[in-house]
Amino acid sequence: MASCETCANYQYDELCDCYFCTINLDEDEMMRFLTGNSSDCAYWRNGDDYAVVRKQN
Repeated sequence: MASCETCANYQYDELCDCYFCTINLDEDEMMRFLTGNSSDCAYWRNGDDYAVVRKQN
């Protein structure tokens, strides 16, 4: 399972001093996420900006 901490959609909000997912999940997706019944997030994107560079080397 991909970790939220490495996802490009996981953003820091300075106003509330917390991280949050920028994807708007519908009710079913949110329930699967909160209960842990989802094996992978369909919206996960690699947030590592250097991954492409490492692949090229």
